[in-house]
Amino acid sequence: MEKLIYPLWKRDTLDADDFRDRLLGSADTLVSVAGVRGARLAVADSAVAAGASRRMAATDPLPDAMVSVWLDAAAQQRGAVEEVLARESARHSCYLVTESEPIANTAHPAEVGERLHGMCHVVFLQRPPRLTEAEWLVNWQQRHTPVAIATQSTFGYRQNVIVRGLSYAAPGLDAMIEEYFPPEAMASDYAFYAVDEGDDAGLAERSTAMIESCARFIDFDRIDVIPMSEYLLKPLA
Repeated sequence: MEKLIYPLWKRDTLDADDFRDRLLGSADTLVSVAGVRGARLAVADSAVAAGASRRMAATDPLPDAMVSVWLDAAAQQRGAVEEVLARESARHSCYLVTESEPIANTAHPAEVGERLHGMCHVVFLQRPPRLTEAEWLVNWQQRHTPVAIATQSTFGYRQNVIVRGLSYAAPGLDAMIEEYFPPEAMASDYAFYAVDEGDDAGLAERSTAMIESCARFIDFDRIDVIPMSEYLLKPLA
């Protein structure tokens, strides 16, 4: 089984919520494609407008949504998936990824078609040229992961290493991260870093530790951060 991710861009005639509704409306068709074992939608809709200040952009324009799909055999089956996505979006890219899940979301599970609690940070990364792939993965997955878990209010955390782009002219990316935060974290740094409101010393300590850890494997001019709402389309068996 293979996991594919699809960054999607909406048509200019649609607003964010219209785009979300069209994608949700096509979910039954998408998940009925032969070989689809699981699917999720993340979309930058009005429900995460309070998190707009958390956006970071190396890509212009940023994707408006992302679909994750698990297929038995991507080479044979992704064409039918992409027919569905092409009908609803202006354009898309496709990447094959390997997924790890340092924090499984057991606190706020969602039903099919239901919006997940809070906010999903969708992050696209490019590996800094100063690091080999092996160094980058060690700094990210072994050294940084415990720091991220200890300093933030995440209740779900997935790390996706991009194996290769599968679509024509897919932008060069090396990883995609999915982090789930409580709704208060959209606008409050205290909630984002899981400290009491007004605890400036605790906030400074945690944010500094997080930023210093990120700097070991991220160049901040090579990162996209997009607050999104997530919807479960089909649970992975």
